[in-house]
Amino acid sequence: MENNKNSTNEDFKIIGNWDKQSSALKEKFPQLTLADLKFEQGKENEMLTRVQDRLSKSREEVINIIKKGQPEDGKIQ
Repeated sequence: MENNKNSTNEDFKIIGNWDKQSSALKEKFPQLTLADLKFEQGKENEMLTRVQDRLSKSREEVINIIKKGQPEDGKIQ
């Protein structure tokens, strides 16, 4: 078992429809821009850093915010 997948850093992955999730984040946090939410496969950390800077939140807070918008049945196993 890899409980480290739940750690809030290196192994974070976007699950589900990012377009939908990013739209919901933009509604909840209007200060986010399309550039902040631009996602490229393998560059999750760069996107997290942009959102973290824009929202003035910790990395863990940003990851938790994003995870709340991800599908529950789409967990990486």
